[in-house]
Amino acid sequence: MPKVLISDKMNPLAAEIFQNNGVDVDVKPGMSPEELKQVIGNYDGLAIRSSTTVTPEILEAATNLKVIGRAGIGVDNIDVKAATQAGVVVMNTPFGNSITTAEHAIAMLFAVARQIPQASASTHAGKWEKSKFMGAELYGKTLGVIGCGNIGAIAANRALGLKMNVIAFDPFLTPERAVELGVKKVELDELFAKSDFITLHTPLNDKTRGIISKDAFAKMKDGVRIVNCARGGLINEADLKDALDSGKVAAAGLDVFEVEPAKENILFGHPNLVCTPHLGASTTEAQVNVAIQVAEQMSEYLIDGAVTNALNMPSVTAEEAPKLKPYLSLAEQLGSFSGQITSHAVQKVEIEFQGAVTKLNTKPLSSMALSAFLKPLLDNVNMVNAVEVAEARGIKVAETKTDTCDDFPSAIKITVTTDNRTRSVAGTLFASKEPRIVDIEGVAIEAAVSPNMLFIRNEDTPGLVGGVGSVLGDAGCNIADFRLGRKESEGGAVALVAVDGDISKDVLAKLEALPQVKQLIELRF
Repeated sequence: MPKVLISDKMNPLAAEIFQNNGVDVDVKPGMSPEELKQVIGNYDGLAIRSSTTVTPEILEAATNLKVIGRAGIGVDNIDVKAATQAGVVVMNTPFGNSITTAEHAIAMLFAVARQIPQASASTHAGKWEKSKFMGAELYGKTLGVIGCGNIGAIAANRALGLKMNVIAFDPFLTPERAVELGVKKVELDELFAKSDFITLHTPLNDKTRGIISKDAFAKMKDGVRIVNCARGGLINEADLKDALDSGKVAAAGLDVFEVEPAKENILFGHPNLVCTPHLGASTTEAQVNVAIQVAEQMSEYLIDGAVTNALNMPSVTAEEAPKLKPYLSLAEQLGSFSGQITSHAVQKVEIEFQGAVTKLNTKPLSSMALSAFLKPLLDNVNMVNAVEVAEARGIKVAETKTDTCDDFPSAIKITVTTDNRTRSVAGTLFASKEPRIVDIEGVAIEAAVSPNMLFIRNEDTPGLVGGVGSVLGDAGCNIADFRLGRKESEGGAVALVAVDGDISKDVLAKLEALPQVKQLIELRF
């Protein structure tokens, strides 16, 4: 039974769902990093919110960890790169708190437009400063949305309901999607120039850090109002203070800060700042939703191999997983075969899908084939980190698809280019579920994979079958299967021999010495 640790405070439904799905679960919130490091090796999964920080040191101790689930969107507290290198899937729950966060941004828009927190504090203090708090309408104003993904799209929809004009900057927003949302797609400088209000809904990365700073403020309208409920660091806080002081920015609403928890900040106390302590996802509904989602996603991965909302590997739905399972076995066998017969520096690995398999989600199949190819050559490789491991070693990886397949309903072919030659192996499924190797370097052959096999390149001359049989028979090694293929025009041939048990080095040497044998490689699956 897989075992999961919940190391942050989370709705009790999460633990209940894990248990109902056949996953053993421990709930231990509030552990120190050292305490987590001491116990993490006992778990297959780690479910967290924002308090637990997953560092390379934690991951190094997580010898059995397969998946980290973040109950929420942001993964700033997870070293995703280190997790990928360790072969650990990182999942988030991008939809569970989307509405809640978008609604908080809209609430912030109202708050900065009408100075609601300041007016409330003044009224509580017994002042009746009606003339002091002159606000601005949202109706008819232009809202600039930076980042129009899940949350940004919801915020845009709500703003359109308020009869605002919405423009959006997002490199991944297609023109068709913009029309569907009812927004106008613009470049960033145009958004700065035209917006009366700006709201940010983009992740924090190298490209977005400081996306609003001194230069951006200079391009904006005087009196612009800005809301950030996404990530601290998107706005340069020192530059924002200057803009608020000068009146360039009439008001700002911040739910996030560069350093959190934000006990001190240069912006605190500014009369035109509305701020909240990272409450974007803080509703009862959202916390229930993300707890349920993270438990369901992690359970499906640990039990069925389904991958949902992963940040570092292709997704596989629960519906796709059964359909992909036999193809994953085929991809693994072909990749392992290719890796075991490769002995020179690899330049490129091409994975080609032919026929019916092209209609499926092939990304996981490519990851499986590549990881299986690399395993005979490298340690600690799996589907999660295979692409990164290959690229780090200068190996080019390509995936291609061909709708037709000449001889079978579908096939997978792996072609490996090394510094001295190119080799290929192809396979298919018999009866829709039984993997078979059907082509080796252009030689047609039909063979099932067994735990112990011999791959032989040989001259197409009499005596090979008898010679191999005699050597193995004299050694007391039983042949489970013997498959042959040849290119008649070239005189070359290959053989795959399945044997029961291991073969000693002495017996391998005798087989290699047979006159028909050009190359012999022992294979293990």
